[in-house]
Amino acid sequence: MLGLIDAALVASLIVMVMISSYENFVSRFDVVDNDSISWLGKLDSGSLKIKVASSIVAISSIHLLQIFLNGQNYEETQLYWATVIHIAFVVSAVMLGVLEKISKGKH
Repeated sequence: MLGLIDAALVASLIVMVMISSYENFVSRFDVVDNDSISWLGKLDSGSLKIKVASSIVAISSIHLLQIFLNGQNYEETQLYWATVIHIAFVVSAVMLGVLEKISKGKH
């Protein structure tokens, strides 16, 4: 079950990057009426970085949960390093959010 959630998170991350890359580098989507998705036109490079970092943290959380559920198969050092790496992802995502908020506040 956790593998399915992990795959869905990775797939949504890929779709999000594909759509925003197309809009940023090729052209905007032509929408006939109000059928557009609300976040579709709002993904600039800063918000995309935050969404990607948040997705990476979510994927890392699922992976860490899998490791802890099967803790008997892992050594203590492996559990320690998986936790440290996850904390590094979380701190990086928080710092990206803070930097984005600071940069938006100055403009």
